[in-house]
Amino acid sequence: MLKMSHASLFRNGRNQAVRIPREMELPGKEVIIYREGIKLIIEPIDTPKNLIEVLEGMAPIDEELPNVDIGLLTLDDIRL
Repeated sequence: MLKMSHASLFRNGRNQAVRIPREMELPGKEVIIYREGIKLIIEPIDTPKNLIEVLEGMAPIDEELPNVDIGLLTLDDIRL
């Protein structure tokens, strides 16, 4: 079901802003906004909360990684 409510527009410096009613508050601190005809669509950005969420959101790498060990000394030949 479509939820509707009136909201007021105001100026914030040189920008136009909208007051979002409490019952329609969005999570987070940033949103994505885009225009569809005369409509403005505001969507929350799902920001990952930790490294695990970032890694889970990444696509797997299908390409073969280069061998970066070529030309390096073996561990037995390194003296500290």
